[in-house]
Amino acid sequence: MTDQSLPEVHESVDTTKMSKFKKFFSFLGPAYLVSVGYMDPGNWATDIAGGSQFGYTLIWVLLMSNMMAILLQGLSARLGIVRGRDLAQASRETYSRPVNISLYILAEIAIAACDLAEVLGMAIGMQLLFGIPLIAGVCITVLDTFLLLFLINFGIRKMEAFILGLISIIGMAFLAEMILAKPQMSEIVTGFVPSLPNSMALYIAIGIIGATVMPHNLYLHSSLVQTRKFKHTKEEIKKAIRFNMIDSVIALNLAFFVNAAILILAASAFYKNGMYDVAEIQDAHRFLAPLLGSTLAPKLFAIALIAAGQSSTLTGTLAGQIVMEGYLKLRIAPWIRRLITRLIAIIPALITIIYFGEEATGKLLILSQVILSLQLGFAVIPLIHFVSDKTKMKDFAISLPTRIASWIIAIIIVGLNVRLIIGQLDEWMKSSDHPMIISFGVVPIVIAAGFLLLYITFRPLFQSKETHLPESPHGEFKKIITATISPYERIAVAVDFSATDEQNINNALAQGGLKAKYLLIHIVESAGALMMTHDIRDYEYLADVKYLKRYAEQLKEIGYAVEIKVGYGNPKRAIPRIVKEFKPDLLVMGAHGHKGFKDFILGTTVDSVRHKVEIPVLIVRNDTMVK
Repeated sequence: MTDQSLPEVHESVDTTKMSKFKKFFSFLGPAYLVSVGYMDPGNWATDIAGGSQFGYTLIWVLLMSNMMAILLQGLSARLGIVRGRDLAQASRETYSRPVNISLYILAEIAIAACDLAEVLGMAIGMQLLFGIPLIAGVCITVLDTFLLLFLINFGIRKMEAFILGLISIIGMAFLAEMILAKPQMSEIVTGFVPSLPNSMALYIAIGIIGATVMPHNLYLHSSLVQTRKFKHTKEEIKKAIRFNMIDSVIALNLAFFVNAAILILAASAFYKNGMYDVAEIQDAHRFLAPLLGSTLAPKLFAIALIAAGQSSTLTGTLAGQIVMEGYLKLRIAPWIRRLITRLIAIIPALITIIYFGEEATGKLLILSQVILSLQLGFAVIPLIHFVSDKTKMKDFAISLPTRIASWIIAIIIVGLNVRLIIGQLDEWMKSSDHPMIISFGVVPIVIAAGFLLLYITFRPLFQSKETHLPESPHGEFKKIITATISPYERIAVAVDFSATDEQNINNALAQGGLKAKYLLIHIVESAGALMMTHDIRDYEYLADVKYLKRYAEQLKEIGYAVEIKVGYGNPKRAIPRIVKEFKPDLLVMGAHGHKGFKDFILGTTVDSVRHKVEIPVLIVRNDTMVK
C-alpha cells in the first residue's frame, strides 16, 4: 500500500508550470472542503439553541471559535505541506502502537458523532421540504454513501467546485433569511462582549466550539493540501503555506457568516418573541413563516439544511479514510468504509427517534457536537507538537508567538471540557438510581482518557531528540539478496475474447516459452450458465467453446502445449477454482481499465481473483505489464 495520504488525488493538481496568478487560484480549494464541517447540521442545532435561549449573547463564542479554527487549520495545512504527512500519519510515526490505537478509536468516535449530525440534518431537511417521515429519511441517507465515489473520479478540483456550489446555496439562503429577519445591528454588537450567563450557556458554548473546531477537519486539511503538486524548495513551500492560509481565512470566515446568521436568526425570530426553548430544527422551521411573515423563509431554511448535510457527509468520508489509513495503515474499499461509518451513525439516530420521539433529535444533535469538542484535545495537542518540532519542520516550525497562541487555545478547549465533564459526572451521580454504575463504569473511562491526554501532552517534551527514525515511511532499507528463479512451467491464462486476449497470451508465452504447459480459461457468464453450470448448452456457451478451441489450435500449430477449460457463472469464484485444479506457477489476466463507479457496477475481477490464489499474478493492460 502506498504511504501517500489520499493516494487517489495525491499531487493531482500540478502548480509547477503556472503563472503566479494562476498558481494562487490553484491552491484555493482545500479549505472550502474543510469549511463545510463548520456549517453542518450540528452547528445549526447549537446555534439555534444558543440564539433562542440567550439571544445575541453567545456570538463572541462563534467569533472565538472561528479564530481558533483559522489558527488550527493553518497549523494542519502547514504539517501537510512541509512534512508531506497528514495528522494521523505523523501520529503513527511518533507514538507507540497502543497510543495510536487509542487515538484512532477516539478519532473514529468523533467522525461517527459528526456523521450522526449529518444523518439527522439530511433527514430533517427532507422531512421539512418533502414531508418524508424522519425514520425513512434517516434510512435514505445510506444512499449518499456512493456520491463521493462518483465525484472523486472526476478529480479533486471538480469535487471542490461541487462543494463550493453547496456552500453558495447555504450562504445565499441565509443572506435572504437575514434580510427577512431584520436584526438590530446595535444589539448584535453587544453579543461580542464575552459572558456566560449560566451552566446551560457553558454547555451550549462547548457545543458551539465542538461544532466549529472539529477534530476530523484537522486530519482532513493536513491531507487535502497534499493534492497540490509544487516544487519543494524553501521559497515554494513558503508560497504554499501563505496561499493555503489565505484559503483558510476566506473559507472559514464564510463559515463564520453562516453560523452567525443562524444564531442571529434564532435570536431575532425566537428570543425577541419570548420563545426561549426553541432547540429543535423542526420547531425553528415551523415558526419562521409566521414570525418573519414569509412562506419563503422555511423553504430556504430546509434547502440550506439539505445542502449543509450533503456537503458535510462527503468530507466526513474522506476524513474517515485518512484516519484509518494513517493510524492503522489499513485501506479498505471506500464504499465499504463509508457504509460502515454511516451505519454507525444511523443506529443511534433510529434508536432516539423510535424510543424518545422526533422531538429528541435536537438534544442528540447538540450532544454529538459536545462529543466532538471532547475529542478536540486529542487532535489539537499532537498537532501543536508536530508543527513545533524543529528537527522535522526545520525552518518552517511555528514561531514562539504562534506556539503560545496555540497552547492557549488547547488549554481553553481542554479546560472547558474538564469543567463540563466534572459537572456532568456530579449531576449523574446525584440523579442516578445506580451511582455505582457511574463510579465503576464511566469514571474509569474518563480517568483513562485523562491519562492519555497527559501522556500525549508531556511525552514529546521528555523524548530524546536523538530518537532514530526510519529514512523512509515504509521502513528501513534492506539489501536485496538475489536468487535464481526457475522459469514458469505451468501457466494459466484467463481469456474473454476481447481485444486484450492477444496481449494476455503473448505475455504468458514470454514467461514460459515452448517448454511450459498452458491452460486457457474462459468463464461463461450467462444467466443459464449461472443456474445450470456444466449442463448449459446455450448459444453463448457453444460460441465461447468454439473460440477457445481456435485459440488452442493456433498455439499448438506453433508448438506450444495448450489445454482449455471452461468455467461457469461468476469469474471471481470460477477462475480461482480452476486455477487450484490446474496448479499453475503463474496466472495471467487482463485489466479492462475501468475504475470507480464502473468498478462498483461491473465488478473488479482481477482484485478478487488475486486475493484468492496463492501464486504470482501477471496483470496485463494494453502494452504494459504490472506484476
